[in-house]
Amino acid sequence: MKHKLLGRTGVQVSQLCFGTMSFGGDADEATSAAMYKVVRDAGINFFDTANEYNKGVSEEILGRLAKEHRNDLVITTKVNAQIRPDLNARGTSRRHMVEAIEGCLRRLQTDRIDVLFLHRYDALVPIEESMRGLEDLVRAGKVIYPAVSNWSAWQTQRAVDLQERNNWARLQVIQPMYSLVKRQAEVEILPMAEHNGIGVIPYSPAAAGLLSGKYFGQASGRLKTNKMYEARYGEEWAFETAEKYVALCKAKGLHPVSAAIAWVAAHPAITAPIIGARNLDQLKDSLASVDVAMTPELRKEIADLSRTPPPATDRLEEQKAAR
Repeated sequence: MKHKLLGRTGVQVSQLCFGTMSFGGDADEATSAAMYKVVRDAGINFFDTANEYNKGVSEEILGRLAKEHRNDLVITTKVNAQIRPDLNARGTSRRHMVEAIEGCLRRLQTDRIDVLFLHRYDALVPIEESMRGLEDLVRAGKVIYPAVSNWSAWQTQRAVDLQERNNWARLQVIQPMYSLVKRQAEVEILPMAEHNGIGVIPYSPAAAGLLSGKYFGQASGRLKTNKMYEARYGEEWAFETAEKYVALCKAKGLHPVSAAIAWVAAHPAITAPIIGARNLDQLKDSLASVDVAMTPELRKEIADLSRTPPPATDRLEEQKAAR
């Protein structure tokens, strides 16, 4: 397991980040503990969770597992989701952040969060209000590095500009969706991150299992039973791309999950793809991604199987001329 610098923080993190969304949900505590041991033994020191994952149970389990060696780990979590019935117990207002962070610290059994993500953009709250909320938490010593997840490039750039103007702690990490069938981040999000020296830890590099090939034929799973994932990946072209991709992997002797993660990791803007699993069998293929020789030629061959998003200006003739 190699390590990379996280944004401009000077902190070194493993080339894979382990996402614990399954902890307390698809993975019970015993399975979670077994996976945690395997990824730690593999050299992973970077863990991602959120206060809404399984209603806080993910944070609780990770907190118990990490307690004895907390200082060896870089832990991220997220706030935004409604944490109790009150209508103000949600979003990215300074008021809600102050409340939400206390629950995160308690569940994770720690005195600080290494990286705190605002989980989604909150259209009801001005960006300067949210950034001042993150600054308050940094000054209070409860958060070390501010971050955002699922924000657009313009929203993120606006936040960075406000932070620099006010001499506030700046965003150091973003967490977008990115995979062979979700490449919108290539247009503006990843170039913006590179320009600003922001770390990128993308989620769903295997497209929620679509790129594993398990959804072909009559197989069932969350892409066919969960409306959110069905809407996200349900278009026919995505399944066609996945089928061609799995066939290519088979021809080259690659495991499709391992190669999908390696493909994401090979983009120069990426710090560490987030891998996740429901059990140890799934986990081993994700960990094996670090052994895939993802050459520029192989990455292009795989990329050519999917739709390349148009450039931000829609000047397609320039994109074609550059190939």
